[in-house]
Amino acid sequence: MSSPDPQVRAARNHSTNPAQRGPVVAVTGAAAGIGALLTERLAASEEIKQVVAIDERRGECAAAQWHILDVRDPAIAEKLRGADVVVHLALDLDLETDGAARTAYNVRGTQTVLTAAAAAGVHRVVLCTSAMVYGALPDNELPLAEDAELRATAEATGVGDLLEIERLARRAPRAHPGLNVTVVRPAVLIGGTDTALTRYFESPRLLVVAGSRPAWQFCHVEDLCSALEYAVLEKVEGELAVGCDGWLEQEQVEEISGIRRMELPSAVALGAAARLHRIGLTPSPAGDLAYTMYPWVVSGSRLHDAGWRPQWSNEEVLAELLEEVAGRHTLAGRRLGRKDATAAGAAGATVALLGTAALVRRARKARRRI
Repeated sequence: MSSPDPQVRAARNHSTNPAQRGPVVAVTGAAAGIGALLTERLAASEEIKQVVAIDERRGECAAAQWHILDVRDPAIAEKLRGADVVVHLALDLDLETDGAARTAYNVRGTQTVLTAAAAAGVHRVVLCTSAMVYGALPDNELPLAEDAELRATAEATGVGDLLEIERLARRAPRAHPGLNVTVVRPAVLIGGTDTALTRYFESPRLLVVAGSRPAWQFCHVEDLCSALEYAVLEKVEGELAVGCDGWLEQEQVEEISGIRRMELPSAVALGAAARLHRIGLTPSPAGDLAYTMYPWVVSGSRLHDAGWRPQWSNEEVLAELLEEVAGRHTLAGRRLGRKDATAAGAAGATVALLGTAALVRRARKARRRI
């Protein structure tokens, strides 16, 4: 027998005795993406009393109580009154967003939510960053424990923001006694996402830096939402890493994807990436390449010890990603139109890379003429 529709389950949940229901949960960034998926999931849960949805526009979950405002607005404190838990998912990690504007939104928004939650009497805030905060380094253990040192730098897209959010999370309980903060760090997130790491699989060839040892671990958004629900229900707390069990070697990724590699010396790959980003031809800084070069696989032991298990394997998530990106074409992190993609495909990846070098030279000449 199929399970009831989420809206029906939510209605049943809200018709039961209030004393038998669980926490009131507020979700920021609830209108789209992970926030929308989690809002629907919590609204349908018999363990949740009520869901308060906060975003700059109204989403589709009719069972939630909606408040329309910017998370940086101090008025959010009033909207959080009566909530037991806040899940803060209103983050901007868009590759195309101006870096300074992105940081201002992400950091100020998190600061405001933490302060507002404390003022409203909320006892737990759940933040979502990324396993990228551990850093991708050649001497990383496989896998990393949750309490491993955060060795990332701010050189990759959005990672500086995530590191600052991690610092805010550590300081919040000291600044606001009685406020507990849980941080959830997913591996490469797949399922309607657009990042430098998902765009890696839109290229005509998979760039492999000579001498590197990539290890690929994915996290499906459905597994992330179930892990967030565990944190909401206080089945687990602290710093949590979430992802599929194990990892895939680069050779396995190439076999599954059917995309051949293009191997380049480190100096060439990193130098070209830095130049292309510096002159504005690609959205991804050179720091993003490290996450395709070295391992940053996480164990997820705390969630596992609490009884949580991923429903997706790395192979299954990669297959879904390949379906999602079919028909998209990216070169050096930059999306190509159909005409450009046809030319790049016909020329092959090596010629295409030389073409980007020509773009660099052309841009330099243009600058000299100004």
